[in-house]
Amino acid sequence: MKIRKHLLLLAVLSFFGWSASAQQSSDKPSYQISGQLISEGSGEPVSYANVVLFDAEGNNKAGAVADDEGYFFITGFGNGNYKIQASFMGFQTLSKENIQITSERPSVNLGKLELTEESVALQEVVVQGQRNLIEERVDRTIYNAENDRTTVGGDAADVLRRVPMLSVDLDGNVSLRGSQNIQVLIDNKPSTITASSVADALRQIPADQIKTVEVITSPSAKYDAEGAGGIINIVTKKNNLQGASMNVNSSVGVRGSNLGINANARKGKMGFSLGGFGRAGYNILGSFDNDQFVNNPEGPMTRTNQTADTRTNMLMGRYSLGWDYDINKYNWVGASINFGMFNFRNRQDNLLSNTFQEDELINSILREVSIDNLSNTIDASLNYTRTYDTPSKEFSVMTLFSRNNRVNDFINLNYDPTQAFIASRTLNENSSNNQEFTVQLDYQTPINKNQIVEFGAKNILRQVVSDFRYFTADGSDGEYELIDNAQLNNVFNYNQNVSAAYLSYTLNFLDNYTLKAGTRYEYTVIDADFRDEQQVEIPSYGVLVPSVNISRKLKNGNMLKAAYNRRIQRPSLQFLNPNLQAANPLFVTQGNPLLDPEFTDNFEVGYNTFYKIATINMSAFMRKSTGSIQAIRTPLENNGILTTFENIGSEDAYGLNLFTNFQFSKNFSVNGSVDAFYAVLDNNVPDPLYNSSNEGFVVSGRMFANYNFAESWMLQGFGFMRGRQVQLQGYQGGMYFYGLNLNKQFNEKKGSIGIGADNFLTRGMVINSEINSPTINQTSTTVMRNMNFKVNFTYRIGKMNVAQQSRRKKRSINNEDMKEGESSAPVMNN
Repeated sequence: MKIRKHLLLLAVLSFFGWSASAQQSSDKPSYQISGQLISEGSGEPVSYANVVLFDAEGNNKAGAVADDEGYFFITGFGNGNYKIQASFMGFQTLSKENIQITSERPSVNLGKLELTEESVALQEVVVQGQRNLIEERVDRTIYNAENDRTTVGGDAADVLRRVPMLSVDLDGNVSLRGSQNIQVLIDNKPSTITASSVADALRQIPADQIKTVEVITSPSAKYDAEGAGGIINIVTKKNNLQGASMNVNSSVGVRGSNLGINANARKGKMGFSLGGFGRAGYNILGSFDNDQFVNNPEGPMTRTNQTADTRTNMLMGRYSLGWDYDINKYNWVGASINFGMFNFRNRQDNLLSNTFQEDELINSILREVSIDNLSNTIDASLNYTRTYDTPSKEFSVMTLFSRNNRVNDFINLNYDPTQAFIASRTLNENSSNNQEFTVQLDYQTPINKNQIVEFGAKNILRQVVSDFRYFTADGSDGEYELIDNAQLNNVFNYNQNVSAAYLSYTLNFLDNYTLKAGTRYEYTVIDADFRDEQQVEIPSYGVLVPSVNISRKLKNGNMLKAAYNRRIQRPSLQFLNPNLQAANPLFVTQGNPLLDPEFTDNFEVGYNTFYKIATINMSAFMRKSTGSIQAIRTPLENNGILTTFENIGSEDAYGLNLFTNFQFSKNFSVNGSVDAFYAVLDNNVPDPLYNSSNEGFVVSGRMFANYNFAESWMLQGFGFMRGRQVQLQGYQGGMYFYGLNLNKQFNEKKGSIGIGADNFLTRGMVINSEINSPTINQTSTTVMRNMNFKVNFTYRIGKMNVAQQSRRKKRSINNEDMKEGESSAPVMNN
């Protein structure tokens, strides 16, 4: 442990030493042109505008994209006479000429540059250049998914695999810097489907409809205390244009197809949007092979081998209707309703289980397993925002009703010992619903030129119900009979009320420093019971969570930042549900309704810099969790494994993240990132028979390349690799994805057609995993045949005009709620 701490200290000191040395003056001058783009009249910053640098002959020498506050920094040039052009949709192009750069005057600050708004037809707008694929902010990293064509025909999980600091496994489970204790928001809004299963939510969102993905590693006090690892906000495409248009997109592949229609209409102060997107997955084949050893202190060791072929089919969709209205200059109201559905059907054919004692076969069982995971979600919101003449002064009231209905059933067909006919059947029916109603009030106001105060309150009412039943039947056509056992047949009711208040303070000082500090208090009341009148005593609790973020903008546009926050993570339904998940009788999972939240302290330092054609972002972090919800695995009488959960663990992580982007020319760019951390896990159980601990490095990386050739052709490539994951009782094997996409635009860029291929060099992906404990040893091999070829098509109908866009932020409610993650079921149960 001491060696590890010394290594971490050395890494952090080296990190700061490099950052400091990078700022020291050298013999060579540091060339830079900077400024801030604002809107003429209102003075509001123009975010993400494109700025291009030309020499005296009109050659493109360099460029930049303005940040959230309109600031831009151009580097990568030498002495000369230059001009810049700044452009953004809805504004006239601004030119600034005769910018003299010499060795004696290598750096020029142009101050505030005003852009004039205009109203022109959308097809007449010429956008110079492309927004950066990755943008860095003080508290978050933003991935511009709309610029990535390799995800066409995929879903949100495919997009998130490309985002720095994120990792997504084959089942769609998301982790941020190695932690699955995160909250996923959709357009800044929570959804009950993410509380039940993040993986299911991601499958419902087509990649084509995602505009950006925001990774918030250090949430301020305004955000809920939940989400120990951070927050992921998926922003879908929408606009503030005038007129009407409809966009149709589709993709057909050997393993999946999708069809989407997105329509928008806006006239004057009122706007409507209607979207419908569906995706089908088919021909998804795989297999698994598992060896399991159970050490029985009172008997001989047993070994069980399981093999099966798997088939998966899925059908999912997401549909939305939105409305907003600018009442007047200061008042805005908006409403939306979203409906999502997800049908996932998994089949395990020829599930053969052979059990041995001292190499002698004592039992052989053949099964067929059918698992149906079906759900639908509805989210309805109504929001109101009031602004003032004073900039940054705002009041908002937000409401949200969300409900997720889910059915998770399975059927086991058990063959007789001769494996000639079906001897019996087992059916588990588990229907559940998760319902929430949320009200949130926020107010912010500047108290002078360089300070802002924010405060607010929030209340979440949550109701969770799980109705589970087990049946058995003889033969292939016998009637099912209910098993008379309260552990197998019951209704679990779980009611939770979370009340919160927060205060946040932002201070800009010494020109280049920003401090944002705050605190949040949350009080939770829980009431739970079973249908058989069994009460579950869960005490109420309160928690105070502070947060501090500080950043410094350096002279050449670089940024150095540091953050601390304390977070909690409440268990979601998958950890609480007492239903026995026993589709595979040798791997049984049961939730624990008595779980408490876990607490995490996060520390982070970050640095980003620019060097000629490269953008570099680095960060170091430390995460310490107590009361960690960990899986406990115990042997069953049938030589299987029962997995349940307890607040017995501690989990620490020490890591580094590195992201780089190289813009070799206006047509060719490459970016990549590497994430590495050292994980330390311990369940803190004193009994050596059940004590478990583990530690080790986890490394993942990704690379993206984009090349534009001719006028309307684009070639993009992507690769992702996730190394072996350290778990409390073993490891989960690594995985990889890669793909290519070629896209051609036509008819004045109203339409596009393309072809793509994923994992085309191998027929299947092999993942090896293992579980080790004093009582259980297991090795498993999973094969996924995920080679895919696809054709995609999009076309836009109608005409929209760019009108003066409101600078009012359209606020929406956020529930960063519930611990998520995989259910610790074996990886082969796909």
